[in-house]
Amino acid sequence: MSFRNRAEHAAGVIGGLLETSPNADVAKAIADAVEKEIIEAVLDESHRCVQVAHTCCSADLDKAHKIAEGIKRTHTALAANLSALR
Repeated sequence: MSFRNRAEHAAGVIGGLLETSPNADVAKAIADAVEKEIIEAVLDESHRCVQVAHTCCSADLDKAHKIAEGIKRTHTALAANLSALR
């Protein structure tokens, strides 16, 4: 499930909790806000994972760099997705 699908699902759940059906513009704004928060949380966690990789693999710096590069590639893709929301 994509971040957008999760955000749209969360927007529907939020509407249900509020016992109202938001119009299309409000539902899109809610989904946009949720998607942005999901992406920012993933970016924060990916940064933390890079730090852990460097700490845990300090004896094998080549492995640490490979892990960190993989995480950074994902980070870059997520950052591009987040920028597209603005």
